[in-house]
Amino acid sequence: MDVPNVEDPARTGETTLRDGRRSAWAEWGPVEGRPVLFCPGAGWGRWLGFGSGALAELGVRLVSVERPGSGESTGMPGRTLLDWADDIGQLGFADLAVVGFSQGAPFALALAARGLTSSVAIVSGGDELAYPGTALPAEVRRLVELVAADPVGAEREFARFGSAETLWKLSIEGSSEGDREVYLRPAFTRAIRRALDAGFAHGSAGYARDTVLHFARWPFRVEELTGRVHLWYGGQDGNPTHSPDHGATLARRIPYATRHYLPDSGAALLWTHAYEILGQLIAQSPETTGCPPSTGPTAETARRPCASSGVIS
Repeated sequence: MDVPNVEDPARTGETTLRDGRRSAWAEWGPVEGRPVLFCPGAGWGRWLGFGSGALAELGVRLVSVERPGSGESTGMPGRTLLDWADDIGQLGFADLAVVGFSQGAPFALALAARGLTSSVAIVSGGDELAYPGTALPAEVRRLVELVAADPVGAEREFARFGSAETLWKLSIEGSSEGDREVYLRPAFTRAIRRALDAGFAHGSAGYARDTVLHFARWPFRVEELTGRVHLWYGGQDGNPTHSPDHGATLARRIPYATRHYLPDSGAALLWTHAYEILGQLIAQSPETTGCPPSTGPTAETARRPCASSGVIS
């Protein structure tokens, strides 16, 4: 388990997209390292990274890009998950790997659907909550149905609800004891609150649009993804908007998926297991089989036609 320390970005900047909008970003790690794009959680700006102690050793350049309407990235009303992928496609990354945390999960998978990456890690990630037959808590089901029936009204409701303070309180009040221990470390608290303050610096429209996209059906089929996807879930993660079955169904739906289930971890495993997550993400698949690597008793590999490897513990 990693020591969940956080550091300020090494570099920040903005890129002007073809339509004149700004895309704001922050970077950690060696500038010549392999780019790993971080799709952060709900309402976060670019100021909170992870794995700072592992980036140099692994040769990773971690990049967090603020989604449209969050932080200093220009808004884009009515945007879709694939619009986000098209924005990232303009940034010129080569050999890109991607990490999606919490609400960042569908944005990470959209990059794979657009063919911009062949290696994705979803960590404590939001599932496709509107996928037919998904068993959801009543309140989450209400939101899924609201988005389906009245997406414009739902977006207004999310905009009224969302703020940096509200999301911080939800992060603490809805977390396990182990997660609170991570989040309430003074350096981590400062970093996550800075990220939330930045994310809502120009209002809640970016958060509201992101949330509609999370609760709606996704505009791509995960069954058609061709890259490797690692799904990381902790058994102590009780967030009702994350996966209702800790990624089990999602792993079965994605052809080249490896599910890592850590029963004693919570939602904060992106920071407590950063080295392992990044190491798996950038590792090459065995050339002899084309199958994603397994990590033994914490992982199962779901791939067709590749045989299952490992068990869920």
